[in-house]
Amino acid sequence: MNYHEIAFPENSLFLVTGGAGFIGSNLTEALLSMGYRVRVLDNLLTGYEKNIAGFRDNPKFEFIKGDIRDAATCDRACEGVSYVLHQAAEVSVPESIEQPVSYTMTNIIGTVNVMEAAAKHGVKKMTYASSAAVYGDDETMPKREEIVGRRLSTYAVTKFVDEEYAYQYTLNYGLDCYGMRYFNVYGRRQDPNGAYAAVIPKFIECLLRDEPPTINGDGEQSRDFVYVEDVVQANLLACAAPHEAAGEAYNVAAGKRSSLNEMYAVLSKLFGKDLKPVFGPERKGDIRHSGADISKIKKNLGYAPEYDFSRGITAAIQWYKENLKA
Repeated sequence: MNYHEIAFPENSLFLVTGGAGFIGSNLTEALLSMGYRVRVLDNLLTGYEKNIAGFRDNPKFEFIKGDIRDAATCDRACEGVSYVLHQAAEVSVPESIEQPVSYTMTNIIGTVNVMEAAAKHGVKKMTYASSAAVYGDDETMPKREEIVGRRLSTYAVTKFVDEEYAYQYTLNYGLDCYGMRYFNVYGRRQDPNGAYAAVIPKFIECLLRDEPPTINGDGEQSRDFVYVEDVVQANLLACAAPHEAAGEAYNVAAGKRSSLNEMYAVLSKLFGKDLKPVFGPERKGDIRHSGADISKIKKNLGYAPEYDFSRGITAAIQWYKENLKA
């Protein structure tokens, strides 16, 4: 459904943690476009000032530069807030294996700090970013929320623990929490740079520059690619959901999966280019196949993805063409 049809009380204040990041800035943009007040909390380590520069002149936008690892900062950020959209996190699977303490401090302690502050200030609803990584080594396909395996990375562990804390805060502390178990999100403002960048923006950047991309492994690993507009929809639906749907985690996906080779073939065709990819080593901690059953989020939250891969990737390519310097 079109998320602009979702209505909240007129003077609602939304806190978006990680609001200068990829998903967070899209949530911020959507809420401002709907006329609501938005406060962003971001330490600008993985988020970017350029992602929020266009919001600075909006009187309904407020920015706090701060870190979720600091409880006092979270407390201040949650004052007067109606809804929390918690996106702040460290998000690289390979990096999490190299830096387990950092990921634990940010993704677990930081998330509990936000939940504690939200509960203290009487926040109505809180959504938080979980991940398909929690499915680990379970081979069930498509992935259903109630069936998980052993986690394969520190990142996956942190997201699984976040879900457990969310259940506790819903059950015992009066804070309705809704887990957004993201699959492979893509779209405008997703950073193509860095060693751990997501695959779609890296591929697009390579094609724009006529450079062959590197595919980790044999390219037959599959993913459920979901466009960021549908992720925005899922979060806002959760903010409007009944208490009975709280304390749960929900697959946020398109409900269809493609191999990396298939995805790259579509991109190549759209660009009209024939650059043979380079195949590199598999990434440590990666899940082989990832596809979502989205029946639970459809039933409980009313989610209905509006972007198939063709529509979403066309919109994404257009954004990168306009915003990436060749």
